[in-house]
Amino acid sequence: MDWGTELWDQYDIIEKHTQSGLELVEKYVKFVKERTEIEQNYAKQLRNLSKKYNLKRSSKDEPECRLSSYQSFLDILNEMNDYAGQRELIAENMMMSICIDLTKYLQDLKQERKTYLMEAKKAQQSLESTYKQLDSSKKRFEREWREAERAAQYAEKTDQDINATKADVEKAKQQAHMRAHVAEECKNDYAAQLQKYNKEQNQFYFNDMPLIFNKIQDLDERRVRKLAQGYILFSDTEKHVMPIIGKCLEGITKAGTNVNERNDSMVVIEQNKSGFERPGDLEFEDYSQGINRASSDSSLGTPKGPMDLLGKNKSKNFWLFSKRSKPTVTEDFAHLPPEQRRKRLQQKLEEICKELQKEVDQSEALGKMKDVYEKNPQMGDPASLASQISQTSQNIERLRGELNKYETWLAEAGGRGETLRYKAHTFNNNGAHDVHSPDGAHSDESTPDPSQAIYAEFDDDFEDEELTAPIGKCTAMYNFPGASEGTISMQEGEVLAVVEEDKGDGWTRVRRNNGDEGYIPTSYVTISLNK
Repeated sequence: MDWGTELWDQYDIIEKHTQSGLELVEKYVKFVKERTEIEQNYAKQLRNLSKKYNLKRSSKDEPECRLSSYQSFLDILNEMNDYAGQRELIAENMMMSICIDLTKYLQDLKQERKTYLMEAKKAQQSLESTYKQLDSSKKRFEREWREAERAAQYAEKTDQDINATKADVEKAKQQAHMRAHVAEECKNDYAAQLQKYNKEQNQFYFNDMPLIFNKIQDLDERRVRKLAQGYILFSDTEKHVMPIIGKCLEGITKAGTNVNERNDSMVVIEQNKSGFERPGDLEFEDYSQGINRASSDSSLGTPKGPMDLLGKNKSKNFWLFSKRSKPTVTEDFAHLPPEQRRKRLQQKLEEICKELQKEVDQSEALGKMKDVYEKNPQMGDPASLASQISQTSQNIERLRGELNKYETWLAEAGGRGETLRYKAHTFNNNGAHDVHSPDGAHSDESTPDPSQAIYAEFDDDFEDEELTAPIGKCTAMYNFPGASEGTISMQEGEVLAVVEEDKGDGWTRVRRNNGDEGYIPTSYVTISLNK
């Protein structure tokens, strides 16, 4: 069954129905747009929530950050950030595959419908024009036939009139004959117009309009089919990211199972153990014998009593849980208990070694740059590097002094047994490493020069600056189209080089072997960073 046969006389109904169908498509597009706005706002709120409760950069060195419960909470915040990224992806895909696509399709349907309706109106106007011609010829035929009848009656009456002359009779007959001839011509014209109209009317109702109505029916069915696909995409778009959302939720569950209360307790001990021994018993001081005995010497090297342990005035009562006054922080960490002092000094030494190594690398690089400038003046002026070289040398001397100072303090704190680990990182007068073996002898191996990688652009060939060195690699768990600007596509199982870590926005920067770079969703890959 089709509209051309069954609805041949329902033009107004068809026009109204198709207009209503187009309005439904517009309404659905608007609905999906509002849904994407909800998703985007939801994702934004999740990101802000994650950012709000995430530790600031300055807080990441706090002692609590080493606890598994804190680490798991940070993992949950990161998973929520990834989850927000998936909500944004849902909004983006819905906008691209439903809203934009349906809007373009809707415009095409409107133009096509307008064309068909115009064809129907033209056919209707043509039939109406033919009918007007038919009606005009019919009225003319009617008028001329009546005139012919009156002329015939007048001629007959004149012929019977005895008073009429022969000329009058002849004239009346000629007039009747002429009128009869004109009436006959009008009759023939009317018959021709009637035949023409009936033919066009048959063409209109049995061919032209059914064909147009069937085209409109096909248009409407295509609209319904496209709209149904949009309904399905509304669900499939979210189903597509469900596995990744599931991974995020599994990550949150894993964060909970990674909490280890026993290890957290051990971390608290390691961070806060003072190294003191418990004070010994106090001896009875017999003032009746005039003897003022000192405290027991059973705890050599430890505080004589609780007053010494907490730095309290001996005249005050000792309470184990009393609030301690905040000690004055000193550069040598002497305000800390022995165990914590040694750890802080060791940590400080490691920081100084790293900073000193950086300055040495900088000094070597400046030296190489100076050599390049001296051999190739067109590259630059060697004298322009003098201030940088001087500043770097001063920094190296300052750091050497700090290194010696903290090594002395560490030895005083009882860290002599661990000083070899720092001697392995000390520097000679030329800013190079002194490599020691554990027994104090020099090793035959020399320390690799890290500046070779950092300043490779100053080699003899003056090659262009190399790309940023990868910090790891990742394997794609899912396909990613990379349709947005700045992103890069990938296929499931593809291995890419990681150039830049996720900075909390849910995206990681990667590079292919051919040099193509771009961002991908962090939750779409498994990442392995270089150690």
